Amino acid sequence: MISGIWQRPALIERNNFVFKSLSCWSYNVAVGCGHSCRFCYVPSASTNKMAAKLAEHGVRDPDAEWGDYVLLRQWNEQAFKVSLKCAEAKPLADLNADGNRAVMFCTTTDPYQVIRRGLGSAGQPVEGVDLTVLNQQCATLVREALRLIRDHSTLNVRILTRSPLASGDFDLMKSFGPRLLFGMSIPTLNNRLATIYEPKAPAPSRRLETLKEAKEAGLHIYAAVAPVYPECDGDDMAATCQALAELEPVTVFMEPINIRAENVKRIADHAAKIGQNVNTAVFESTKTWAGYALWQLFKFEQIARGAGLGSKLHLWPDKSLRAWIDPKRLEVWWNKISAWPK
Repeated sequence: MISGIWQRPALIERNNFVFKSLSCWSYNVAVGCGHSCRFCYVPSASTNKMAAKLAEHGVRDPDAEWGDYVLLRQWNEQAFKVSLKCAEAKPLADLNADGNRAVMFCTTTDPYQVIRRGLGSAGQPVEGVDLTVLNQQCATLVREALRLIRDHSTLNVRILTRSPLASGDFDLMKSFGPRLLFGMSIPTLNNRLATIYEPKAPAPSRRLETLKEAKEAGLHIYAAVAPVYPECDGDDMAATCQALAELEPVTVFMEPINIRAENVKRIADHAAKIGQNVNTAVFESTKTWAGYALWQLFKFEQIARGAGLGSKLHLWPDKSLRAWIDPKRLEVWWNKISAWPK
């Protein structure tokens, strides 16, 4: 893994989410992510645009090497406070109505990942990279930003992670009261299947335990069942829904895997590398992908209703499905605003 320090500080910045109902702003602690999720859309939306700067750190292909680089943003309290002040002053009329006036930790990386051994482009350890210090700095980026948002604004916070490390900040999160929602990404409860699609992320079963711990700690919780793998059938989705329903989450988000840049190739290459078969046939054409995506969306909606999650469900259909479904149905899914605790 290539690890080190990115040139720009971590700031609160407007995001460009459409129909996600997640947040109005993003706060990203790093460029890159060590969880190495093969399906991830971030390279196509973000890091590919930073290719020239990433090359200076030894990253030759931001898409193909996704999961093999984490460059931590710097903590600059003054600059962060300026970005926080700007966000606080933004009129409601200028914000996306479905964002719940929230800052999301994080949208292009994971706020609670472990930064591992740093290597340069020649495969040798990078001089001056102290992993203990980097991981401490990552924790500081999250905790200091949370404290400043809590104490110097009225903004809400949405946290989304795959890491049990988040439990170390539960007391801080609880101090926000209804201003903070804590969520875990749990696309399946099948740990074996997750090792194919999310090879370096903590097991889904452990993520579910962390979500339970968050609930027991008094946090308001939600879940992102996203993205659901092609191998996840009705029984798989039902098991996930039932486990989540028992926790009474505020919201449950769901989406299938969408085709972005080289993510399908990443999935296939990694599966072949570890000797596993995956259903990449669903991605062979726009028609086969649309069939897979729509089946999962409708099936999950049905299962979620049966589990008592219907009113809490927020589906994320991709805009590419416009040609394959009644536009009125898409509008219903897109325009739903996710709940926020009172």
